[in-house]
Amino acid sequence: MQKFSRLGLILYLLTGLVAILLLLTLVQSSKKVTLFSPLPSYLTNFENRQVSTIDIWTPILEYFEGEILPPPLTAKSALLYDLTNKKALYNKNSKEKLPMASLTKIMTAIIALENRKEDDKYIVKKEHLVGENSMGIEAGEVLSLEELLYGLILNSGNDAGEVIANNFEGGRTEFIKAMNQKAKSLGLSNTNFTNPSGLEGDGEQYSTTFDLLIMTNFALTNFPEFRKTVATVEYNIPKTTTHKAYYLYNETSLLTTYPGVKGVKLGFTPEAGYSMITYLEYKGFRILGILLNSQNRREEMKSLLDHGLKLLGVEPPPHS
Repeated sequence: MQKFSRLGLILYLLTGLVAILLLLTLVQSSKKVTLFSPLPSYLTNFENRQVSTIDIWTPILEYFEGEILPPPLTAKSALLYDLTNKKALYNKNSKEKLPMASLTKIMTAIIALENRKEDDKYIVKKEHLVGENSMGIEAGEVLSLEELLYGLILNSGNDAGEVIANNFEGGRTEFIKAMNQKAKSLGLSNTNFTNPSGLEGDGEQYSTTFDLLIMTNFALTNFPEFRKTVATVEYNIPKTTTHKAYYLYNETSLLTTYPGVKGVKLGFTPEAGYSMITYLEYKGFRILGILLNSQNRREEMKSLLDHGLKLLGVEPPPHS
């Protein structure tokens, strides 16, 4: 009986303690509390709508040890990175800010995929039909995001980029704002966007091979649709009631000539020169190569990939 009384007393005291704690919690919750985030404002959802998860990846540009001499490159900036071992295989001016031309479209694809329209109907207007590379769409047509992404990547369609941006909530201006917000949320401190296509003429648009490495890896890692699109050589879009038929061909030439290459993108303007980003999966290794302002991007990328594989102890595949 005495043991039971002691147990009862303990339970009584515990119940009272819990009740007091609950009461204190209720009192505190009725007071106005100001919380201060340890994060910069651009990494919070309050000021940056493109922050979904905090996933900043900062590659360490530690060289992979090896005695093989790197190839001579005309590119103003170049970076070859082994995503498997997380080490740089080649680095030339990777933090230098340079124009990036149509490599811009990688971020255009990211924003489009993260902010899809619920009805998946993207309306084409006459003002969206800008010059240079184009998908060939016409005013009055309505396409899906998937169709536009193939035109954006395979044909490097500036018109596809403008349609995507202008159909964004808030329009083109808000889309470009979202591009720059996303860049900040990824930690891209040396990147700026002024349009969704990479064309010159409306402000400073630049990046670095270092930032482009992070941006491209993010796209490849998070969006299966992006990986599929950039690895596609040719694509037919059948005619529908809202648009004509399209035949699209990927100009990323190494897709068909260098075994293991899975895309990603070419870029050119007179200001930016010839640029290229290439993703390679070969013998268990995942490698990203970036060239900005190269006089011969195709040959230099092949030399760069060969060099990286040799450093890793892998014989490069026969290629043309």
